[in-house]
Amino acid sequence: MDTLKQLLDNNRNWADSVIKAEPDFFSRLANQQTPEYLWIGCSDSRVPANQITGLAPGEVFVHRNVANVVAETDFNVLAVLQYAVDVLKVKHILIVGHYGCGGVKAALENVRHGIIDNWLAPIRSLRRLYKEELEGLSPADALDRLCEYNVLHQAKHVARTTILEDAWARGQEIAIHSWIYRLDTGRISVLSDAIKAPMDPNI
Repeated sequence: MDTLKQLLDNNRNWADSVIKAEPDFFSRLANQQTPEYLWIGCSDSRVPANQITGLAPGEVFVHRNVANVVAETDFNVLAVLQYAVDVLKVKHILIVGHYGCGGVKAALENVRHGIIDNWLAPIRSLRRLYKEELEGLSPADALDRLCEYNVLHQAKHVARTTILEDAWARGQEIAIHSWIYRLDTGRISVLSDAIKAPMDPNI
């Protein structure tokens, strides 16, 4: 219980410090949410969206799951995506993976881990798709490369949803970004150019 009390104490101290610096911060925050960014990232506790981008509460809408997967059959991520695009009118969707991802590592090793194996099936498919390249790398480099491929493919999944296709068709300006975070440096890298329009169905 002492650890939980610590969390509550930390919360009070944080809220007090925010109010001291900006007295109307919470009243403004309570009245509207107008983020320009949707962050789709990994659930890993070492990758907090607001902190590593220096954004305040209310500035980024966040969805996180194991290995930052965007499955077209996952109504959770689709609901977040539609709300962000259709209601909040975000301008940027950030697909953010991280090197050393445990979910990607589990998919790469292809060892049974339980129910999580079903969730990681799309990443196991990527492992098979890039099998020849990955087998030519060291285990650490293969993991890093599969983490990168995962981000790039999840960005394409977002672009191919009817949510994004419809938004672009009505002239809404939205860019999908493929980013990856390195835990041991705290730095984000850009993996590719942003996707700003419907993708060629043959790609």
